[in-house]
Amino acid sequence: MNLIVNGKGGTYEESCRTVADLLSRSGWTGRLVIVELNGEIVGKDVYGDTLLSEGDRVELVHFVGGG
Repeated sequence: MNLIVNGKGGTYEESCRTVADLLSRSGWTGRLVIVELNGEIVGKDVYGDTLLSEGDRVELVHFVGGG
């Protein structure tokens, strides 16, 4: 499946069906992250239920501490 993640196109295996699957494959596990799917914010409580489709645009935003 082809997705655009943070502005970069990529091919993901067919088993990457949900937002939760994507986060587990891309090294985002355990990070405080906000997910935007096709312009809509996805709540953390529905990552496992939110299906990805061919050509979806996903933005992953994480917080960085510092001063």
